[in-house]
Amino acid sequence: MAKTEETAIRALAEQAVRGLPQNGRDAAALPLVKAAPVVALADKIIKRAIERNASDIHIEPMKERLRVRYRIDGVLRDMYGGLPLRLKDVLLSRIKIMAKLDTTERRLPQDGRIAFGEGDAAVDIRVSTMPVLLGETAVLRLLSGARRLLHLDELGFSPENRRIFADWCRRPSGLILNSGPVNSGKTTTLYAALSELNTTEKNIVTIEDPVEYFLPGVNQIQVNTETKMTFARGVRSLMRQDFDVGMVGEIRDEETAEIAVRAAMTGRLLFSTLHTGSVVGAIYRMLDMGVKPYLLAASLLGIMAQRLVRRLCPDCREAYDAGEEEMRFLLAHGCEKRRFFRARGCEKCHGTGYQGRMALHELLSVGSAVQRSIAKGGEDLETLAKQAGMVSLAEDGIQKAAAGHTSLAEVGRVVYGGF
Repeated sequence: MAKTEETAIRALAEQAVRGLPQNGRDAAALPLVKAAPVVALADKIIKRAIERNASDIHIEPMKERLRVRYRIDGVLRDMYGGLPLRLKDVLLSRIKIMAKLDTTERRLPQDGRIAFGEGDAAVDIRVSTMPVLLGETAVLRLLSGARRLLHLDELGFSPENRRIFADWCRRPSGLILNSGPVNSGKTTTLYAALSELNTTEKNIVTIEDPVEYFLPGVNQIQVNTETKMTFARGVRSLMRQDFDVGMVGEIRDEETAEIAVRAAMTGRLLFSTLHTGSVVGAIYRMLDMGVKPYLLAASLLGIMAQRLVRRLCPDCREAYDAGEEEMRFLLAHGCEKRRFFRARGCEKCHGTGYQGRMALHELLSVGSAVQRSIAKGGEDLETLAKQAGMVSLAEDGIQKAAAGHTSLAEVGRVVYGGF
């Protein structure tokens, strides 16, 4: 981080502290919350997060300081060395006002939204506050705005995986599942697929929670529990919308799973996501949710699992020979290569050694052998996936590390939690 930015934010923080009462009165009183230094400080923290391409801002009271952390490239980073603890009430209240939340409620969680900025630079921010032992925390999720939609060629697919996924997208019907944990890039991948399919000849409809990007020409539906617009209800309505391609943001329950499977069997192409760790896990999850095995076998076109790893900074990465522990990892996945690259750190990458992220992929096309296995409840799926030539997440990561795009340490961290 540039020292000038850090200095500016700390100066605003000190100015805001000087405006707080010394007699113990409520530091979150409305006039204080609307004071210029507090307003400027909250805006500056958000603007700086947007400039650093952060996905989340965490504001947390500690014993001796107010901690501000940005999640950048999937990793939380402590920023500004901590702000004065006396700002915890006034800064949280300012964020609540921006999100149209109740500033007097500090004992219960609250959720809100902030529309930050204007025009093409506008960013939609989801705000979640939570009471904790030392006060309240706030997590701000930066959702959209200046971020552009990515093309499939920008998602880090290997040539073979790119070919497989493109083949799925060209099919007229079937269910395509993308699995992975939260913040693994699943929705970004599906948006890229929909953008490629988006023509005037196709009616494309999505059901999302939330709608993260605006897709011109696509009918996007926002889930709203208050009006009882759930994923399941939305998928049922899709059947009356004469759609060609659909996307269900997430399959969360048995009802949605069953309706999605039946929708894919009516001659439509349907994309969705699951929170599972692997392609095989996605199949078992669908079966666990009560989908009849023969229906899943008949509707499922392909399953993909993905994770996001940080890209090595091209300006400071350095070559090295893999160590003993890394070689055990490599040999276990059939790789004998020893020369790789690792992070070092420079001004351009703010000392982290990484710039941006790319995806690791694991794809399985549902052929006749896999269909028979699913119809029998998922017998020998792991073995069949390997026989079908599926490249695992770890193997895809090793290939990308060998090409110098990421590091073995990053692949191990994301896929296995470390070596």
